[in-house]
Amino acid sequence: MGLIEQPPSTTDEVLRAIAEPNRRAILQLVAREEMAAGDIATHFSVTRPAISQHLAVLLAAGLVSERRVGTKRLFRARPEGLNDLRAFLVEMWPMALGRFKAAAEASAQEMEREGTERWRSTHEHRSSNK
Repeated sequence: MGLIEQPPSTTDEVLRAIAEPNRRAILQLVAREEMAAGDIATHFSVTRPAISQHLAVLLAAGLVSERRVGTKRLFRARPEGLNDLRAFLVEMWPMALGRFKAAAEASAQEMEREGTERWRSTHEHRSSNK
């Protein structure tokens, strides 16, 4: 009964691994509890060999660990496998939020200007009709 873990992976490997929807779903399953490959396969409409390939990709990316008990292969998520991706996102998030805030404020100012111009136009039109 040995635990098999891959060496730390790169952010690119992690992104490629989680880009596939079935692999994300597998990762969510094994994040809750350690599961045998066969049990994981019952949650999907793809073949067992396809699930094994997905697990191999997740293992190579360092996102899951594998523990062998007899003939069973048990998989569990390795949240630390996401550390580099998390660090990248944490670094980028403030810049993205800053840009979003600037765009939202510019949009609000534009809407306010348009609303003020529309109000003036309506009221000037009413004044000239009196």
